[in-house]
Order: sequence, then C-alpha cells, then structure tokens
Amino acid sequence: MRKILFIILVLIVIGIGALHFFTPGYMIFYHDMFRRLSYFPIVLGAIWFGVWGGLALAVMSSIAFIPHVLLYIGDSAGTYLSELTEIILYIAAGTVTGFIAGRESRLRIRYKELSEQLERSYDKLHRETQLLIEVEEQLSAAQKLSALGQLSASLAHEIKNPLSSIKGTAEILLDEFSEGHPKREFVEILLKETSRLNNTVEEVLAFSRRGISEKGKDEENTEPLSQVIDRVTSLLASQLKKKSIKLTVSGLEEGKEFPVAGEKLSQVFLNIILNSIDAVPAKGDISILMEKHETGYAVTVKDNGPGIPEEIKDKIFEPFYSSKEGGTGLGLSISKKIVESYGGTLTLSEAETGGAYFTIFLPELTTENKIKKQTESNFKNIDDKL
Repeated sequence: MRKILFIILVLIVIGIGALHFFTPGYMIFYHDMFRRLSYFPIVLGAIWFGVWGGLALAVMSSIAFIPHVLLYIGDSAGTYLSELTEIILYIAAGTVTGFIAGRESRLRIRYKELSEQLERSYDKLHRETQLLIEVEEQLSAAQKLSALGQLSASLAHEIKNPLSSIKGTAEILLDEFSEGHPKREFVEILLKETSRLNNTVEEVLAFSRRGISEKGKDEENTEPLSQVIDRVTSLLASQLKKKSIKLTVSGLEEGKEFPVAGEKLSQVFLNIILNSIDAVPAKGDISILMEKHETGYAVTVKDNGPGIPEEIKDKIFEPFYSSKEGGTGLGLSISKKIVESYGGTLTLSEAETGGAYFTIFLPELTTENKIKKQTESNFKNIDDKL
C-alpha cells in the first residue's frame, strides 16, 4: 500500500510538470495555480513517508518545475530568481513537514509503547491483587481454624461426657431387649448414632488442628456400601416425611459386595442428603443412584431444588463457607476430606432437573493397594514398638 501511495504521488508530480510544459507562458494564472498544487504531493509525501519522502517528492517537483523556469530565461534577473526561489521553498516544505511528521510518528510509537507498558503493569497489578485476596482468604480461613481449635478443645470434654452417659444408658437398655424385639433395633440405632456423634466431635477437633486423618479401610470397621445408604435413608425417614419428599434409591444391589468405612461414609451421605432436604420444596424429589465402575463405585445424589448458584460453586467445599442461615460451613468440607482420604472424589455437577447433583466416587482397594497399606501398617507397628 505504501508503494502504491508513493507511485500515485510521483504520477501527480509528473502530471503537474506536464501541465507546466504544455501551458503557454503568458497564462500566468494557470502556472501560479500549478506551482501551488505542487505543495500537495510534497506535504503528503512528508506526512506519510517522513523527511526522506518529503525531500524526494520536493526534488521531483523541482525537476518538474524546470520547464516552467525555462520560460523566464532572458527576463530580468529578479523575475528569474523569484521563480528559482520556489524550488527552495519546495525543498524546505518537504524537509520541515517531514521532520514534524517524523517527530509525531515517534511520539505516537512512544505513546503506544507506554500504553502497552501500562497495560502490562495493570495486568501484573491485577494478578498481584488477586494473589493478595487469595492470601487474605487463606489467612482468614486459618484464623477461623485456629478459633475453632480453641473452641473445640474447650467444648470437647463437655460434649463427650454427656455422650458417654447416653451411650452407657443405651447399652443398659440394649440388655433389656432380647434379639428380635421390635424396640431393640431403635436402641442399636441410638448406640450407633451416639458413636458417630462422638467421632464427629473428634473429626471436627482433628480438622481444626491438622485436617481429617487419613486412615485406610483396613484400619476401621467396614460394612457394605448398600447397608450404609440403607441405614442413612432410614435415619432421615422422619425428615423426609415432614416435607413429603419422595426419595428414590436405586442400584443397592451393586454395593452389597463393596465394603466401606461405615461410620465415616454415613457422615458423608447424611451431610449431602440433609442439604438436599433443606433445599428442595415440599413434595420435592431426591434420588440416590449407585453404580459399579471398572475401578470403583459411584453414588450420585440429586434433587429438584433451586440448585447451587454459579457464583458460589467454587466455594461450597471451602471450610466455614455456608449459604444457609446458621450453617457452620463444615459439612461439605469435612465430607470431601473424608472421601478423599479413601482415594475417592466428591464432585458437583449440573442436574437435568436444575437442582444439585453430587457424585461420590470410591475406588476399589486393588491388590497392589492392599499390599501397600499392609506394608505401611507393618512399618507403623515396628515404629510403635521401637
């Protein structure tokens, strides 16, 4: 494009020179007009191409002006010199305009560089600000954890004593009802839930100090996954009935042969299903589906509630973050850590019904992992003896 523009300007200069040559000398008005027209290609050349462009077109315009100067040979010296002065003005106009245009171009480039530098500085400041915000959030979470640790230490004793009394009373009641008695099942549930509540207190205390302990499956009492889900749904039956919520459980047969840590996984399912019960409207729907995969088992819990807003999806697993009034913000955080401590995952995705959709994936304990866990257990026993 620049070459084409330069060629056009050269052709204009040649055209003006031709007009000078073919216009009779006595037509002074036309010659004066052509002489002034020569400034346009010179100025444009200086603006577009800088000093050298303006100077080159000025020289070309001067050459094209020579036929007009020749017309004044033989006239007085003053007239002849007056015409020659026009050539000097051509060169001066091209040089000065080119210098000004070049200076403006350099300033424009400088401003562009400063703008890009400012933009990079802004991006860097933005990143550092984001990092500062993240650090502040982590510091805030650490302060909350520290406060929780102090509170847990002071309340643990007060909470555990009543729990021990309740458990002892339940054990006495259990002896009052023989096997097969219709009320014995309720006492057994009371004992299990008392133990679970006691473990929950310990987990909160452990979480506030150093996070959920990572015990392997072999170190805890296990029971079939389907039995855990069946027990959890039985415990929540009254709350489901209060809101007339329809609970659908499918795939229980898939989990009968899959042993899991019953107490901790009960806590996970209770937390998630209780959240669904709180979220769905009266006469809502909650469904639980268990599926076997090549490497483990997946349990999905979905509802037809309002779902989780997009802006808080990344925060729901963070400690102390809760969108419910009076919520502690620890339920999903502890649940995620429990699942991950067994090598599994707890994820949130979009439900077709528009509600929440949680997936708990628990991997099967392969022979390689069993050997690894057994080796770790053996080393631990050796360390304890030493």
